[in-house]
Amino acid sequence: MVMAIKLAEIVNRLGGELQGDGETLIERIAPLESAQAGEIAFLSNPKFLPQLATTGASAVIVAPGLADSASGARILHPDPYLYFARLAQLLAPKTPTPMGIHPSATVMSELPGNVHVGAGAYVGTNVRIGANTVIGTNAIVGSNVTIGANCRLYPNATISHGCRIGAHTIIHSGAVIGADGFGFAREKDGHWVKIPQTGIVIIGDDVEIGANTTIDRGALENTVIGNGVKIDNLVMIAHNVQIGENTAIAACTGVAGSAVIGKRCTIGGSSNILGHITIADDVNISACTYIAKSILTRGAYTGSVPSLPHDEWLKNFARLRHLDSMADKIRALEARLKELENK
Repeated sequence: MVMAIKLAEIVNRLGGELQGDGETLIERIAPLESAQAGEIAFLSNPKFLPQLATTGASAVIVAPGLADSASGARILHPDPYLYFARLAQLLAPKTPTPMGIHPSATVMSELPGNVHVGAGAYVGTNVRIGANTVIGTNAIVGSNVTIGANCRLYPNATISHGCRIGAHTIIHSGAVIGADGFGFAREKDGHWVKIPQTGIVIIGDDVEIGANTTIDRGALENTVIGNGVKIDNLVMIAHNVQIGENTAIAACTGVAGSAVIGKRCTIGGSSNILGHITIADDVNISACTYIAKSILTRGAYTGSVPSLPHDEWLKNFARLRHLDSMADKIRALEARLKELENK
């Protein structure tokens, strides 16, 4: 069932400045170019400004400086994208949380009555789970695990033994928390000797972990994910990594062992971060960037090369291979020029 809400009620709940008819009913959010009556759109990127004149939306969310560019009802807010996120939560359909343990689940611990364990799920011994937490179908919770209140494990998520999960945390399908880290020592004959991974994974409150992401347990100490961290799908976090509060990591990124990432960082998709390095607070890393040494100063960092036509890339790379010799020639020419100037 679609929920309809008056503009005045939206502003009453979420703030912002309303200009226009507060009785206008809003049922959903839609893009500027396709929005129709009963829908609200938002403008966060100035390049889409021309669409404000043609949108069919009943109302729009815009920054105060663009109020005169919009016709009809509008909500003014300094960050329209953030306002859109909050409004999307308000309008999202509310799914009632199921309670109780499915008959096909295997539960080896005593759980509160307001916890749900889905079909085929497994909960090991000495597990503590907070109120209103949902353990999805076929999810696995190992022994001695602690999970806070109001968490959700989606189907087929795995929490290995001993790990600790804070409150209000979401772990999506296929994620594995607490697998062994990649720790091996090499014999002289080339054989590998496994190093037992005796640490755990500690995840804070209000964390979201995407589908098929893996976070390894520590080798000796713990892998720690701070409060408010958001990790996308298909991310690899190795053993002993520490991630500061409210950092966001996009898909397909890999973080090697014992790296320390600060608070409020953003890491673009498919980036690679070497182990045993430190990244300061408030660092923004572009997509496909390779971080090979510590970053000790906040700011934006990029190490990716934009794509080029193949023939042009080959030509440029051929020149790149000769940079050292070109630099030597330039230094020699500079020295010769200085010589001539001194005569």
